[in-house]
Amino acid sequence: MRLTPTDQPARTASGAVVPVLAFAGIVVAVMQTLLVPVIKDLPQLLDTAPSNATWVLTSTLLSGAVATPIMGRLGDLYGKRRMLIASLSVMVVGALVSALTSDLLLMIAGRTLQGFAMGAIPLGIGLMRDMLPREKLGSAMALMSSSIGVGGGLALPLAALIAQHADWHALFYGAAGLGALAIALTLIVVPESTMRAEGTFDLLGALGLSTGLVLFLLPITKGSDWGWTSGTTLGLFAASALVLVLWGVYELRIAAPLVDLRTTARPAVLFTNLASIMVGVSFYVVSLVLPQLLQLPKATGYGLGQSMVVAGLLVAPLGLTMMVTAPVYARLSAKYGPKFTLILGMLIIAIGYGAGLGLMSAAWQSLVIAVVLGAGIGLAYSSLPALIVGAVPASETGAANGLNTLMRSIGTSVSSAVIGMVLANTANTVNGVEIPTMHGFRVSFLIATAAVGVGLLMALFLPKPDRAPRLNASSEEDANLERAEAVLRGFRGRVLGADGSPVARAKVTLIDRRGRQAGATLSEEDGSYALAVPAEGAYVLAAKASGHGPLASSATHAGDERAVDVDLSLPGEAVTA
Repeated sequence: MRLTPTDQPARTASGAVVPVLAFAGIVVAVMQTLLVPVIKDLPQLLDTAPSNATWVLTSTLLSGAVATPIMGRLGDLYGKRRMLIASLSVMVVGALVSALTSDLLLMIAGRTLQGFAMGAIPLGIGLMRDMLPREKLGSAMALMSSSIGVGGGLALPLAALIAQHADWHALFYGAAGLGALAIALTLIVVPESTMRAEGTFDLLGALGLSTGLVLFLLPITKGSDWGWTSGTTLGLFAASALVLVLWGVYELRIAAPLVDLRTTARPAVLFTNLASIMVGVSFYVVSLVLPQLLQLPKATGYGLGQSMVVAGLLVAPLGLTMMVTAPVYARLSAKYGPKFTLILGMLIIAIGYGAGLGLMSAAWQSLVIAVVLGAGIGLAYSSLPALIVGAVPASETGAANGLNTLMRSIGTSVSSAVIGMVLANTANTVNGVEIPTMHGFRVSFLIATAAVGVGLLMALFLPKPDRAPRLNASSEEDANLERAEAVLRGFRGRVLGADGSPVARAKVTLIDRRGRQAGATLSEEDGSYALAVPAEGAYVLAAKASGHGPLASSATHAGDERAVDVDLSLPGEAVTA
């Protein structure tokens, strides 16, 4: 199957596309944090044992981890908007199932369906890449990437308010309503991308990855209940390792894999994904610790005695600050590159957790911690999709961002398991109830700080980032030249007419040896263009513009850190006014 990125005219993306896609991401986050205010009451609400009630949370995590890379790949093959609507639709069905039952098994089934919404994040990022101009893409992807934290922060106080004053099933009706609204807005506002990857869906690869992920995440989420050294826990970890190794060997041998492991092994992708795990760990620690510290009674000597709703409001700035950092990220990244913003974000997170060790004695101090950590996590989350998008072909955007979102989910899963174990092992038992201790909270913050340190080390290994053109360019021509020079590894040159005059806004598409699109751009006013290459090899540069005949030119890149100059001369006469 050939890649057909522009065979059909694409609808022009309106200014509402970015907020609508970000809203879809916020809806996903709301679904994830929906039950946080009633976690401790779930055994009574579902009339079951605490170990069984945890499956209501675990099922969503597992299905989300499985669905994220799969929906990303399906979006690359069959349409990202189509798969986005499918993800949200499955979530709405799951929310309605949960809203109509108090039976444990049906509730788990409903929550499993809700987990499919996690695919909306990479699909939204992929849609943005396909339809937005370059100058708007950075801030848009930053907002989409941060929406998972924004929605989580905003959902906590609202969910707490609903749970405190209404039947808890109203939470699911609210989630279904938000999902239906997101679907309607997507249908009205968001056009379908015309970008398509070649090949067919790798069903066996999807089954292998799903099995391996479930076998890995299951003992992480249930290890504290089963025992970390129990035969069940260790056996599942061993089975996961075996399945994932076999899956990796299979993926390397087929022509159209679910996940291109060769692309994933590139330093820019590999170290971004490793850093993503650590960012996920750091994000979830504050979400677990601060609400508990705020709600513990003052009689403990360290609890801050706040109500469920007030605690949610004090933690909400975590998400609000992440939203504010999206435009700040765009400016910083334009000047210094996404690697710089990732490192800066992680340094701010480390400062936030380090300061938090001494700021746990008053409610206002929790507010300060939430704001500082929100700024750092917002910068870090915003950097991740830009680093991924800059390192993979356009035809693999959905799958690559799906894998990156999965890495964050693995980070939050590990964080949930480890912090839950720490708080349980350091808890005091009062009247048969386990109460987390200040020592446990501080150890949790230290673990988060260590995770950020590891993530910072991974970020330092990232290749030197591309930089945006300097703001003080002496002329438009200088600015265009700097854009071309910013591509460290790729092709650059000018698109010219038959008479040698520059051709502006010509579509230049880079196609790899397998017929897949590896990049696309529009020429500048002086005819200049620049395209990065994902790897060494032979490519075809296809150019077309109104008033000129199309051109396909072969070119080869050695894969080193340099730009190869290739001018493209279009046949036919330019149309003059």
